[in-house]
Amino acid sequence: MKTYFYLSVLPEALIASMLPPREFGEYMATGTRKRTQGQAIFFEVDQDSAMNIIPMDYVNQHCVRKADGSPKSSVYLTVYRVLEQMPLKAIRNLFLVTDEGRILELQKGKYDAKTEKEGLLHLYQELCPVTPVIASTLSPTVFAKEMTSDKNQVHIPKLMFVELLLDQLALDPVRGSASNLPYTNIGHLRDCLIILRNEPEKCRKTVLRTFNGTLLYRTCINGFFVTSRDEVLYYPYPTMHKLEEENYDFWRSF
Repeated sequence: MKTYFYLSVLPEALIASMLPPREFGEYMATGTRKRTQGQAIFFEVDQDSAMNIIPMDYVNQHCVRKADGSPKSSVYLTVYRVLEQMPLKAIRNLFLVTDEGRILELQKGKYDAKTEKEGLLHLYQELCPVTPVIASTLSPTVFAKEMTSDKNQVHIPKLMFVELLLDQLALDPVRGSASNLPYTNIGHLRDCLIILRNEPEKCRKTVLRTFNGTLLYRTCINGFFVTSRDEVLYYPYPTMHKLEEENYDFWRSF
């Protein structure tokens, strides 16, 4: 039976499994007996491109069929600095899983930086290896470079993040309506955005230091980014209208 390899984002881990991606996603979200629930976000990994970090002897010994002949669901290979060590060329499709086990598969796409508009405020959920929510004056591509540049005192080798909806607050954090935003900390979010607007020398402000483990899929916009200092992977995210039309089960479950 084929062995698959996955880079799990929630939590960060490199995992071997005999389950193909969709079965693996359902297993990660709901367990084998449907008694647990929780989101899962993971990438499929190309084995050949990641051989330098995959302990194949351990995989061959532990990722084997169970005594009853059923496939092995997961074998954790490492839970430390996984994204940092993973070659970006080894990262394949991205899978987003709701806590009900509904799955959206995203393929890599081309990001057109020319569509970025100046003067907007942004909100980013960092997902791996760090997980704060960051307000910023920087567009996605500039934010990606800023966070991974070794010219900055605070930087990381690689980062996965997604931009979140700000609606009218992106233009006017003082008077803009936030009625369509499902965040619980709107007052604090406004304060952070106002600080960025009033202090031009500041380009980032931490909104939340810790991530509760649940990504509000309905607030994701543009797409998901995986970036290093020299390279960016981009996974376009559908509009809510397109999701409802083409992946109703996923759309309905969040």
